[in-house]
Amino acid sequence: MRKIMYVVIITVFVLSGAFAYAETKIGFIDMKEIVFKSDAGKKAAADLEKIAGKKKTQIQGMEDDLKKVKDELDKQRLTLTESALKDKEADYQAKFKNYKRFIEDANEEMKQREQEVFQTLIPEILKVVSSMGESDNYTMVLDVGSMNMPYYSKQLDITKKVIEKYNKDYAAKKK
Repeated sequence: MRKIMYVVIITVFVLSGAFAYAETKIGFIDMKEIVFKSDAGKKAAADLEKIAGKKKTQIQGMEDDLKKVKDELDKQRLTLTESALKDKEADYQAKFKNYKRFIEDANEEMKQREQEVFQTLIPEILKVVSSMGESDNYTMVLDVGSMNMPYYSKQLDITKKVIEKYNKDYAAKKK
């Protein structure tokens, strides 16, 4: 009985050792790099930059208006009646509140639009990574940007290949 147990245990070790030496192929990607360096990511970034530019122009206009009102208030402070001064100060405070609210809303809108871009691009990129993983027989592909990874071999980084494939797919989809 004991001999049978030893034979079974040795057989298990021998067979598990054979499986342990099966080829494992691991690849690494940097999802952020793919998003920002791919053609689709660059186009999305340019679109976001246009929106941000419009918001900056609006903010600059509001700042100029606030400065005018403040300068006017400072110049007229000594000549205005108390009630007129209070009205001008209230007007300035209201414009300043609107300015602050506009900035907060603009920042929130930009964050939301960035999230929408990521939510659109990442599933498409993951499809490319999955198809490359299957076709190139990868055991797994890890995102170095989303993990605390103190070291990985740059030779196993397939980020550039994914960008090239994703750009081809993106160009084909645009046609």
